[in-house]
Amino acid sequence: MVFKKQQGFTLIELIMVIVILGILAAVALPKFADLGGDARRATLQGALGAVKSAAAIVHAKALTESKTATSDDSESVSLEGTAITLKYGYPNAATIDEAAGVSATDYHIAVASGVSTISATKDGGTSAVSNCNFTYTPPASAGAAPTISVGVFTGC
Repeated sequence: MVFKKQQGFTLIELIMVIVILGILAAVALPKFADLGGDARRATLQGALGAVKSAAAIVHAKALTESKTATSDDSESVSLEGTAITLKYGYPNAATIDEAAGVSATDYHIAVASGVSTISATKDGGTSAVSNCNFTYTPPASAGAAPTISVGVFTGC
């Protein structure tokens, strides 16, 4: 009688492979679990770039229309059909988000004391993530530029 040698894995070998894969997954999972913070930081940096560009574009339009002298929100320029209220030729705090195309559905936007704070939100919510924001302050006088203060983005 001739016996054929069986081919395949034993039950012990299969269990060992499953255990090793489980250990690898447990070690690798934490490295990929907190990608949300990186995503919020990246989108906020995108919004920051949009705000800087929008302020420059609105200021250029205000210069061409000679609307750079007042600070009382009486002047505005039209940007793609949207009226952007000016303060010394730059967007004021209430309209910088419209000029930049930064939506309140994607970011938390708060305007207080003439300063606009744009923050990231978590899980599509409306509340701001602390230490994950930047502020836009329009110029305080004619000939000055707006101030954009960037947070450290540590809370994202």
